[in-house]
Amino acid sequence: MTTLDQLQPGQMAKIVRIDGFDGIASRLREMGFVPGQSVQFLRSAPLGDPLKCSVQGSRIAVRCGEARRVLIEPIAEPALVS
Repeated sequence: MTTLDQLQPGQMAKIVRIDGFDGIASRLREMGFVPGQSVQFLRSAPLGDPLKCSVQGSRIAVRCGEARRVLIEPIAEPALVS
């Protein structure tokens, strides 16, 4: 198990859990980061933050600190992203 910020561009994972019960954790869940969902890391911004992800058909930018709270299990090797 690892965290969302550790994925490589194009890599997919299954969300295991969101750490915490505060406003940030609640916001992540509202955006679609819920256990059992698949998430794909698309790319990071030029300076590395924020990270662009695809979850439940939406493209979402999250800060690295938020991404560290999304525990995941990688399910695929990195693929090319256009």
